[in-house]
Amino acid sequence: MTAPVRELLGVDIPVVAFSHSRAVVAAVSLAGGLGMFGAARFDPDELDEHLGWIDSQVGGRPYGVDVVMAASHVGGDTDDKAALRAALPPENRAFVARLRERFAIPPLSEDRRGREHLTGTHARARRQVEVALAHPARLLVSALGPLPQDVARRAHSSGRLVGGLCGSAEQARAHVEAGADLVVAQGTEAGGHTGELATLVLVPEVVDAVVPVPVLAAGGIACGRQMAAALALGAAGVWTGSMWLVTEESDVDPVVREKLLAARARDAVRSRCSTGKPVRQLRTPWVEAWEEPDAPRPLPMPLQELLVYDAVKAIAEHRVVALMGTPVGQVVGSLHHVRAARDVLHEMIDECERTLDALCETPMP
Repeated sequence: MTAPVRELLGVDIPVVAFSHSRAVVAAVSLAGGLGMFGAARFDPDELDEHLGWIDSQVGGRPYGVDVVMAASHVGGDTDDKAALRAALPPENRAFVARLRERFAIPPLSEDRRGREHLTGTHARARRQVEVALAHPARLLVSALGPLPQDVARRAHSSGRLVGGLCGSAEQARAHVEAGADLVVAQGTEAGGHTGELATLVLVPEVVDAVVPVPVLAAGGIACGRQMAAALALGAAGVWTGSMWLVTEESDVDPVVREKLLAARARDAVRSRCSTGKPVRQLRTPWVEAWEEPDAPRPLPMPLQELLVYDAVKAIAEHRVVALMGTPVGQVVGSLHHVRAARDVLHEMIDECERTLDALCETPMP
């Protein structure tokens, strides 16, 4: 069942590991899976440095790069941060100022100000694409919308594969129409930007919608039993993310790691407070404050990120422990141990194989 996607990606194991940590990406690719480096938080020069490091580590093993090219956001393709900041409503600015006072968040260091990410904007993502195409990344994936057809054509002409994350069958078809070689059906259980349909419902819908294009299942997958369930739904492999946050190679802050290890599934909540689009993330007082009656409606992408950037970065810089968090999926409730990424990957595959073997040997009731 999984042989076609293994051949397509050039991997031994049909598991994609999304991470912002380059060490995780390299470790998974070296262990036989496909490490997927999340580019969203990095400027082009930073991305180039990280991909160069991955190149030096993986010995030619395949890896991928994930960019965020939103199908809908305000401001068009402008990179004019001053103009976008001017569009921030006074009431939203005032609310953030009240939160900073309420939670005693110190000012962000001067040298870190003005470096906001314009996540989702095509102008920024295209610069990241240029960097990715200058490295031997095997797969280029877009979140929140299909890659523009000219980008997909360039990737294909250089021998790369392209794919996209989706939360509905309609979005899956749009990715395929734009040239995607594979589609990632991401259920609402997933960390980060995510939709409303559960993985159990979404995956078979997407599989049927885009056949014969291979589909990877994502959302709520962190063990072999969950992987086996995804394969039973018709997926050709799985896309994973949250489970790599607590590996030895992860660069997650130790404070956040301890929070993740202690968290329950219901502590991964969906909120628009980070980017303006729904992001499943660790529950913190900062996140909860945006659900209070006096909280303004979060702004659309990329305005919300501009609005909260200084405060969110200051929380991390000054280690305001109570407020520190990260995007994470509902599988956080099952993450209790720190292990090497290679061990996590191979234990997942072993359990998946045992589960499938047991199902084949078990007679129907």
